[in-house]
Amino acid sequence: MSRFRLLALAPLTLMLGGCDFVVLNPAGDIAVQQRDLVVISTVLMLLIIVPVMALTVFFAWKYREANEPADYDPDWNHSTYLELVIWAAPLLIIICLGAVTWMWTHLLDPYRSLDRVTHEQPVAAEVKPLEVEVVALDWKWLFIYPEHGIATVNEMAAPVDRPIRFRLTATSVMNAFYVPALAGMIYAMPGMETTLHGVINKSGTYTGFSANYSGDGFSGMRFAFHGLDEGGFEKWLAAVRVEGGALDRATYLELAKPSENEPVRRYATVEPQLFRLIRDRCAEPGKMCMDEMMAIDASGGLGLAGINLLQPPDDKGAAARSALFGPKATAVTGICTTEEAMAARQTTSAPRPADRQPLLGAGLPRPPFTSFTSPKIDASLLRSLSGT
Repeated sequence: MSRFRLLALAPLTLMLGGCDFVVLNPAGDIAVQQRDLVVISTVLMLLIIVPVMALTVFFAWKYREANEPADYDPDWNHSTYLELVIWAAPLLIIICLGAVTWMWTHLLDPYRSLDRVTHEQPVAAEVKPLEVEVVALDWKWLFIYPEHGIATVNEMAAPVDRPIRFRLTATSVMNAFYVPALAGMIYAMPGMETTLHGVINKSGTYTGFSANYSGDGFSGMRFAFHGLDEGGFEKWLAAVRVEGGALDRATYLELAKPSENEPVRRYATVEPQLFRLIRDRCAEPGKMCMDEMMAIDASGGLGLAGINLLQPPDDKGAAARSALFGPKATAVTGICTTEEAMAARQTTSAPRPADRQPLLGAGLPRPPFTSFTSPKIDASLLRSLSGT
């Protein structure tokens, strides 16, 4: 290789020297186990890939046209030993990969509570995980600490060697919560709640971000994760309480509006149950929550107003339908009180409209009916058109 090429590659070497391979050098036990799974899987696959690549080069060199002493046997077509190696070695590796993947998939389930802090330190029975409620906004992260009654934007902290339980949701589109040094990636989706468990074992400041494209401000959707000792974490909590304001529903609704590259914000107080209101999509005053709506639907609708949808089948009407693989249709077999029975009878016996035709427009009333009379045509004009 010429000196010019070596000089051209030197800047690339310097650039690689500044890389931080955080995935291969994490600071949390869950991320360490995920790193080990990646390394083990890669090594198992290389047990086949490396020999195949080496043998490809070997055979190409040995049986090249210029190598006349090499054996030439055009009638050779089978070798029991070669077939055994070709099929047995990949089969054994696939079995090992399957066993490792199955085991680690269950051990690293993000919903599974941690049973250890490090490889040598189990979680003590009296230790309670730090609960952090995470909301993916457009385009920023909101962290709520219900145990401490504070909240932050684009910044979070956790004590070293204490399990963390994240509860995640989103406001509009799906995002992916990811702190490579801490644990794996998990999605945050509107109207749903996901869970992630993790632990940080080394003090420091690490980068978190969204790993799922979510619009214009996606590139700036990053936050700082601080791993602190117990004393440092208490100082951080005190600083948030001193510097922060109040996060109520009105403040949250302003915060939820789309914005890019938001600075760190701190809130000393948080409205109770704010995360539940965000998850159930009812942070706006006067809006029904999703869990309340589902409870009403599960009980058959809005009382007497929903009885018609649950009446048993008869000759006059059909029963409410149900999904093929879902719960069966529900029918009302009896009404508890006389007053309710009379009210239901009045509802079900209400006269039906005589006009069964569909309405025109978006639910607008049918326009008034007007008769149409065909215009009279002169007889002489008809005769001239017909040629008679």
